[in-house]
Amino acid sequence: MASSSHNDVEGDIDEAFDDYFDQYFDQAFENLVDAYGDQQDGEKTRKKRVFIERNREEGHRRLWNDYFSETPTYEENLFRRRFRMSRPLFMHIVTRLSNEVEFFRQKKDVTGRSGLSALQKCTAAIRVLAYGSALDAVDEYIRLAATTARLCVENFVEGIIQLFGDEYLRRPTPADLQRLLYIGEHRGFPGMIGSIDCMHWEWKNCPGAWKGQFSRGSDKPTIVLESIASYDLWIWHAFFGSPGTFNDINVLDRSPVFDDIIYGRAPQVNFSVNGNPYSMAYYLTDGIYPKLSTFIQSILLPQGPKAALFAQFQEATRKDVERAFGVLQARFAIVKNPAR
Repeated sequence: MASSSHNDVEGDIDEAFDDYFDQYFDQAFENLVDAYGDQQDGEKTRKKRVFIERNREEGHRRLWNDYFSETPTYEENLFRRRFRMSRPLFMHIVTRLSNEVEFFRQKKDVTGRSGLSALQKCTAAIRVLAYGSALDAVDEYIRLAATTARLCVENFVEGIIQLFGDEYLRRPTPADLQRLLYIGEHRGFPGMIGSIDCMHWEWKNCPGAWKGQFSRGSDKPTIVLESIASYDLWIWHAFFGSPGTFNDINVLDRSPVFDDIIYGRAPQVNFSVNGNPYSMAYYLTDGIYPKLSTFIQSILLPQGPKAALFAQFQEATRKDVERAFGVLQARFAIVKNPAR
């Protein structure tokens, strides 16, 4: 009798559980279908973008008449101010990119209508780099969308590195080294080939999970840039610090600046100071850098006229790299503004 009652109770529990499970499963399935249907509808809605007739041909004609025609609206001084370079140099870049980079070649669609010209694409990239503005800020004038402007900037930078990197983004050749040594000796520092320093670039859109490791005692995360610059503002070494809290000192642990010396590829440099021979070139630095034979620092508390004169000349000469940072930020505001 007890066994029969026990079986009845178990049967009721099983039946109740089955009813609950069926109801829960049906509701869950219905929610899943609704959510999936909404997602599909949302995707369809997102794909149905509103077409904007930007009249890109008129944008090209306006750009040509303003800057590139025989009688342009804006003269050379305004062109240099807005494009950060001379008109012949910009046209040389546009010609190389349009001939050798597929993205910048003007194409036609299936209706035979011409696409954006190389001038429009390069001008959009330069405006974003020069003014540090939002990608859609060039839409009204150059007549292209923000997504296209982003592609212009990415392909422009990659194209510049591909076409001109071997000539400008390189380490000094033996001829360059001799020129740097000659200028260094003329300025009172024989054996000096440049000055080294770091710049911190604020990272506006740094992920919250990474913010702590990129912040250095402040609320603003930054990315460190180590550079070596010569007297003529030529930055021939640039290295962005890896993820983590880096400063001018510990970024040297990962920087390739001393790779040539470590692997024996550094060119031989022979000079003498006060009758003492030396065979290794050096850089001018500020006081935060470690005491290495390749770093020449100022004298913190100079004693006597000679030490004071050396400190004065050293601090003035090592400003080359800081001046290069200043010119770089003044010409290209994208480096000055927080990185997005």
